[in-house]
Amino acid sequence: MYAVVRRDLDMPPGKLSAQAGHAYTASLFECIDTQPHHAKRYRLGLNAGTKVTLYCRDEREIRDLEQHCRAVGVPHALFTDEGHVMPPHFDGSPVVTALGIGPLRRIDAKPLVRKFRCV
Repeated sequence: MYAVVRRDLDMPPGKLSAQAGHAYTASLFECIDTQPHHAKRYRLGLNAGTKVTLYCRDEREIRDLEQHCRAVGVPHALFTDEGHVMPPHFDGSPVVTALGIGPLRRIDAKPLVRKFRCV
């Protein structure tokens, strides 16, 4: 599984970790609902269970990646933080922070995530 977080938000490590965790969970739940066979493979350890957190530049890049995931039929979930205040980027209004991708095999993820760098 992958979580792609926005670098432009300059989230401190705790906030970034929480947003990545939300993205992983949301993506897994989406997978359970829409592609239960992928979720079962993950649960049985057939997709290795690795989680990788990556950076993207900004909201535009994360939304482009979301569209690419949708186009190729990969389980994914866009996560939006709301109600939290942490200036300057978080004032309580909705902010797209992360995209969860998977579970899926590394070979299937590579074309989607290869340009992003690890956190």
